[in-house]
Amino acid sequence: MMSTAFTGQAIATGFDRRYGVLKRLGASPLPRWALMAAKTLPVLVTDVLLIALLTALACALGWSPNGDPVAVAARILRARFRAELAPMPVPEAARTPVYSTWYAFNQDVSAAAVETQAELAAGLGCGALILDDGWQELGHGRGYAGCGDWRPDRAKFPDFAGHVARVRAHGLSYLAWVAPLLLGPGAAGHGRWAHCAPAPATVPGAHVLDPRRPEVRAHVVRLCVRLVREYGLDGLKLDFLDQAMVYADDGAGDVGRAMVALLTDLRQALEAVRPGLLLELRQPYTGPGMAPFGNMLRSFDCPADATANRVRTLDTALLAVGGAVHSDMLLWSPDAPVAAVARQLIGALHAVPQISVRLDRVPAAHREAVGFWLRQWRLHRELLLDGEVEPGRPDELYPLVRASAGDRCLISVHGDRVVPLDFSAHRRFHLVNGSDRDRVMVEVRGGGGRVEGVVHGPDGRIMDGPPSFLAEGARSLAVPRGGLASLTITEGPR
Repeated sequence: MMSTAFTGQAIATGFDRRYGVLKRLGASPLPRWALMAAKTLPVLVTDVLLIALLTALACALGWSPNGDPVAVAARILRARFRAELAPMPVPEAARTPVYSTWYAFNQDVSAAAVETQAELAAGLGCGALILDDGWQELGHGRGYAGCGDWRPDRAKFPDFAGHVARVRAHGLSYLAWVAPLLLGPGAAGHGRWAHCAPAPATVPGAHVLDPRRPEVRAHVVRLCVRLVREYGLDGLKLDFLDQAMVYADDGAGDVGRAMVALLTDLRQALEAVRPGLLLELRQPYTGPGMAPFGNMLRSFDCPADATANRVRTLDTALLAVGGAVHSDMLLWSPDAPVAAVARQLIGALHAVPQISVRLDRVPAAHREAVGFWLRQWRLHRELLLDGEVEPGRPDELYPLVRASAGDRCLISVHGDRVVPLDFSAHRRFHLVNGSDRDRVMVEVRGGGGRVEGVVHGPDGRIMDGPPSFLAEGARSLAVPRGGLASLTITEGPR
């Protein structure tokens, strides 16, 4: 509003000069201060009225003038969406760390290789596995010319149902990747369905089945039900649903309504076969309107980019209604320092982490870091996923993210920022150092106090502890990059 006011005054002054108004006013007895006051006061009055109106509307919608403005606004929107939508149930398995094959293997997967990763991932704290592209017949080479039949490649998976059972025996839920709207010329069913896929996909090699056709919707439902029932899957990773939008402007019908009908039928049919069904959706189709159709909402691809993962997971979570927000799959080099591994995990801390590296080929120190951070994530899961999250400044890529519930507060810092510690509001603090410094600057508020604490390095090793007394005001705490400091107030305002 202030920007608009300044711009409006500048434009009005330009017109006054052009038409000689300023020259005439200069010849009048009107003093300069009176002219400035006459121009400024109406703008101030208008801004005050607009602020009052917006505040009244916000309060009517449930706004409370406390907390981060972005988080407050998002909470209001989520509450409105929840009142209008019935989100898909979120089982426990949707809220556990995931091992994915995609970045680790691309399409070069096999039953033996996946089972090796599954055993290691389960031992480190993962609760689910997603088998991505490459498991199906003709699932090789970049492009999607072989999509459409969705049968296992028996050279890679001689007994797919047995393979799924062996992975599940490690305590992992099993999901398989499928892009049910894609139809490639290499598929055995191409001749039967080609007339239902007139438009080419925006991904290479395939056309898109038109979801507005009832026979296409019935085909997709049958296909997905067959996969889950025949191979004992716990769910599906539904990919490229947004390809349906290639039909959006052809004037032949509403694609959005057709997709709602398709996904409604699909969920109903799959839940009848598999109670506790898991369905993963990914950006950009993870908005509130998709809440009834998926319970694992993954951020868009950003391999090895901890900053993008943090931003995308928080962006998704701000408007997520019901589903568990998942990170993009975490990836790092086997030669990376342990702190870089921890940084990838810290970037996904406020979502459900997904990992995609060959765990048998990274150093033991990397696995120790993964195990430590997944244990910490599980320990604080309810706080991270269900607590009150204040993501901070989106224009600065969320450099300081706070999650709080009751007397607990977890803060992840991703830049050279001062971390406020309000001793009058919380008793237990967890400071996660996602920055490139080996210290965290804190500002104690609400009175100082005695604390007990422990500092962990990026691989979980215990370092020198924090001071036993933190006075009110600013100070530096020695926390290594990729590390964690946990503090408990023993004497003080709490």
